[in-house]
Amino acid sequence: MELPPPNIRRSLLPLSWLYGLGVRFRNWLFDARILKQHKFDIPVICVGNITVGGTGKTPHIEYLIELLSSRYRVAVLSRGYKRKRKGFRIVDVDSKPQDVGDEPLQIKQKFPETLVVVDKNRRGAIEKIRSIDAEERPQVILLDDGFQHRHVSPSLSILLVDSNRPVYEDKLLPAGYLREPLRGKDRASIVIVTKCSRDMQPIDFRIYENGLDLYPYQDLYFTTFDYGNLMPVFPQLQQETLEPDDLRKKHVFLVTGIASPQPLVEKLELKTYNLYPIFFPDHHFFNKEDIRKITDEMETLDVDEDDKIIVTTEKDAIRFRALSFLDENIKRRIYYIPVRVQFMKKREKESFNKKINKHVRSNQTNSRLSKK
Repeated sequence: MELPPPNIRRSLLPLSWLYGLGVRFRNWLFDARILKQHKFDIPVICVGNITVGGTGKTPHIEYLIELLSSRYRVAVLSRGYKRKRKGFRIVDVDSKPQDVGDEPLQIKQKFPETLVVVDKNRRGAIEKIRSIDAEERPQVILLDDGFQHRHVSPSLSILLVDSNRPVYEDKLLPAGYLREPLRGKDRASIVIVTKCSRDMQPIDFRIYENGLDLYPYQDLYFTTFDYGNLMPVFPQLQQETLEPDDLRKKHVFLVTGIASPQPLVEKLELKTYNLYPIFFPDHHFFNKEDIRKITDEMETLDVDEDDKIIVTTEKDAIRFRALSFLDENIKRRIYYIPVRVQFMKKREKESFNKKINKHVRSNQTNSRLSKK
């Protein structure tokens, strides 16, 4: 999501004030217990944000799965944003992204042993998960993008904020990116500043610490993205992987349908002089016209065909694989670049892991049922 020009944003401030009034009233209803929140006898770890646009929720969910799944049965609950089928659905590795959403399917394909569920009604979905037979019942639930879903009271809330869009300088929708007033951050036990530049200086960390002005009960961490080797989207047709340095001789068409592609653009600009970004809206389902636009742009470039490739994200790769009309020539040229979360400081990683493990272990049910 891109904001309108500054002069238009200023004219939208009255609408932001009205929007904020409604959000504050809704939050007050929950805080005053007029609207009910439901607590469950299982750790429910919420990973969310207070802004629109990408803050890196899926890579952080995947980090938590890797951290916890060796000892606990983990479930991921998402609403399945922009899926075309409604209601409660269990995600299979061969589900269609238009039925369950691209991010839940990405998680399921990377972690096939993890239960992944999509449902807009988070409380009802958790109740269905808790009805699973005890031998297979999840012992911890990761609630994806549930920070504003206050009908469920999570046992732990992790708030993600994009380092490139400081929330303490932002404004409410529609003049800014904030979904709710900044004080909403106070509900989080953990705040993570994501997508940090690797060359951040001590003064930069202090600026964020001062700007966020967290309470003593809140822990603050800083993470960045670690980009792996480029993987073929269709390995049955193209098995070669590419290292980032291999891109120097390539003409790279970066095709994305994500909210915040700029960090990936900056990463690839360090690896190739020939980068041609083609952006689509977040969670965009590609159609024949989109593919025609991409191929037309590639054909205008007068270089060897073998030197032209398409690079996309893991999330977009899920949607590319669902396209039945892609010809093999295009399939052989499409690569995705995997992303992993990396803490800026080793001691922060150790502290975070210890805090999460302690939280899950402290639940009496899990202290008895955790894997040996």
